[in-house]
Amino acid sequence: MAQKPSIPKGTRDFGPAEMAGRNYIFDTVRSVFRTYGYMPIETPSMENLGTLLGKYGDEGDKLLFRILNSGDAFAGIDVEAFRTADGGLNSKALSLKVCEKGLRYDLTVPFARFVVQHQNELAFPFKRYQIQPVWRADRPQKGRYREFYQCDADVIGSKSLLNELELLQIVDRVFAIFGIRVLIKVNNRKVLAGLAEISGFPDKVVDITVAIDKIDKIGLEAVEAEMREKGLSDEAVAVIEPVLQLTGSAAGKIAAMRRLMSGQSASGIVSENGLKGLDELEELFSLVESAGISSEMEIDLSLARGLNYYTGAIFEVKAKDFEIGSICGGGRYDDLTGIFGLPGMSGVGISFGADRIYDVLKGLDKFPPAVKSSTRVLFANMGDAEVRYIIPVVRALRESGVSCEIFTDNVKLKKQFDYADRKSIPFISITGGDEAENGLVNLKNLSTGEQKSFSKDDLEGIIGFIS
Repeated sequence: MAQKPSIPKGTRDFGPAEMAGRNYIFDTVRSVFRTYGYMPIETPSMENLGTLLGKYGDEGDKLLFRILNSGDAFAGIDVEAFRTADGGLNSKALSLKVCEKGLRYDLTVPFARFVVQHQNELAFPFKRYQIQPVWRADRPQKGRYREFYQCDADVIGSKSLLNELELLQIVDRVFAIFGIRVLIKVNNRKVLAGLAEISGFPDKVVDITVAIDKIDKIGLEAVEAEMREKGLSDEAVAVIEPVLQLTGSAAGKIAAMRRLMSGQSASGIVSENGLKGLDELEELFSLVESAGISSEMEIDLSLARGLNYYTGAIFEVKAKDFEIGSICGGGRYDDLTGIFGLPGMSGVGISFGADRIYDVLKGLDKFPPAVKSSTRVLFANMGDAEVRYIIPVVRALRESGVSCEIFTDNVKLKKQFDYADRKSIPFISITGGDEAENGLVNLKNLSTGEQKSFSKDDLEGIIGFIS
């Protein structure tokens, strides 16, 4: 019996129509990256596990796809040596023995590793973009895949908030081109660290941010319950709760947080770290106002971004007219290269989620009509003599950059029209014996029905009609 074909859950095949849409996304994002001086790099799909482990927190480590050293990786391994006291199996230790590599979880950690390895070849600040797939062993659901593409832009080697501004301008420009209305949410990890300090649990900042990061998914009550489970007192939760519910303008939120960070919370604790984060937010929003960013922006004090390496400004972008998770995000990381032996190299970056952006563009019907077909003109096959007549015309059009096809079989015109319709080809040429005898080429606009004949040598006229 033949094997039923299938692909792993959380992955997808992409046909020509989907690839046309995806390439439109990649090309658009790439073109905007370039206008801001970012240069492309690529890194391997797999990295040494030591490069990846410990960079994303415990929850991130669980989502790493690990690669067996070989098809016979367990040969010579004494599995019993990995038994725990209760007879269970220490799967983490065993996996480290048989898996030395893993599929990359994101593009930022490999980028930090790249910078350290190639530091003598780079000019700093170094601005790079990278468009490649990443993998996460997550539970597949709508808008969440196990294999997906990220379009990243990072600048490393500068602490200036002008870098954050440029990234926000890139976000604004990209989604303006796509025609997607977005909300850009901004926060600062120093403010979150300050929140942990004034709550009296500075050592619980990771637990607090991991819990807060889930607020959109599980709600405020569940977040509070998780913080209590992590050891926070009711008094600490009471300090944090009103912060997560602050509303109003950016200036109003910053002013309210300044009061809290200056010792006016119930704990009376002053957080210099939190005040510094508020200074950065205030300066960033001042720069944004000067730049005239058109997208809606807000300070969201519940925004945490679960990745542990963020240390400053953090961003998240959501579509306003389509229900889906974040479609872009990023932030500042002060010492990610330090773990690879190059301390003090601050960086900041953003990542566009190409797969979710595709879903939004498709759901809102925002793909340009030209994306639906790579072919501009179909030349109908009217017989051997007619095909030989149009071959030089087709060649000239292709050399001028016009995508066109000759239908390869001499079949009924209805079938050729159906082919053009299924491929969303906007123009068809039905050039028969009479046209060939008179040196003409006939063209028809399939959406308007307009028809026109041109001299086969009038390349400029032909291109003008189909443009």
